[in-house]
Formats: sequence, C-alpha cells, structure tokens
Amino acid sequence: MDAVRVALLREVLAGTEWLGATRRFASGLRGSVVAHGGGLLLVGTPAYEPWHLAAHLVDEAAWSGTPELAPVLVRHGARPGDPAHLAVGPGRIEEARRGETLLVVAPEEPAGLLERVHAARRAGATVLSLGAAAGELAAMSHDTLTVPEAAELDLDSVQHLVSAAAGENGGPPGARRGFWDRLSRLAELLTAPPSAPW
Repeated sequence: MDAVRVALLREVLAGTEWLGATRRFASGLRGSVVAHGGGLLLVGTPAYEPWHLAAHLVDEAAWSGTPELAPVLVRHGARPGDPAHLAVGPGRIEEARRGETLLVVAPEEPAGLLERVHAARRAGATVLSLGAAAGELAAMSHDTLTVPEAAELDLDSVQHLVSAAAGENGGPPGARRGFWDRLSRLAELLTAPPSAPW
C-alpha cells in the first residue's frame, strides 16, 4: 500500500477511533526506539510473519530520517544459510535487553512465543503487541493495539496505518523536534516551489 492509498484509507476512517489509536501506538513505537537509539525486533507467528510491516518500517525509517525504525525481522523458519537479514531466529528474542523494543504482530495469541517474550520483558526490553485480542501477550506488553476479528479493518491495513504514522515527522503537539525532523523540514522549505504572488 503506497502513501496515496494510506491517505485515502485515513480519509475513509476519519471520525473513527482507528486513526487516533494507530497514531498513539505508532508514537509509542517511535518514541521507544528513538529514545534508546534503535534496537527494534519485529516478530510474528510461524503462520503469520509480518514481512510487509518490516518492509514499510524500513522505508519509513529512510524517508523520515529515523534509522532507529528499521527493524530486525525475527523469523520462525530462519536457517543458518539464509542471507544475514533473513537468518535471525526466535532465539534472538531471549537475547533482547534493556533499550531494545520487541514488537509482536499476531492475529491470535502466539502461545509458542509467550515464554520468550516474557524473558525479553524480564531482561528490560520494551514489549509492544499488535493484533491479538486481550490475553497473556497483551498483559505482558507495555502497549498493545488490538485488532478484533470483527473490526472494520484487517490486521494488514492497521499495520500500514501504524508504519505510516511511525514515520511521520513532528510527533505529538508540543514535542521537541529532533535534529533530523528539523533538517527535513528545512529541506522541504528550501526545495518547495515559490508561492504564487496574489
């Protein structure tokens, strides 16, 4: 889904709780990884690996000048012979430490991951969850955004909204803008076409 489709989706969802919820969650995600200088681990379930979210976060990291948003995709089927960016297995979750953020994307309660996620939280990692309804994962997460099965949106659409919002410059009103945000804004001003005289 490109930026135009995300903008159209936002228009359709205007007045619903989804825009505020996805922006709030994305702000927490961005704040967590930026405050600690990166270290974002992204994991799904064996049946649902969040490839699209990983790709969109990498794009948003580049476009927003926020490299901390680029995640390490933790794969359940990772093999030692895979390219380095695809060879990170679930054991990496247990190695997570203070300053790292673990984002779990799961359409249902990821029973096989709960022990590893709990170990990461005990070690000081920030745990965020997206998708699964209230359960053990939600209880051990610092922040969660649930996407019920009967929701107007599916999990994939919510991921697009979250990734786009995470890459937005500026943050909440009144927040201090970082160096890259200010530099990006200055570049926009300098490269914008001159306004038409009235």
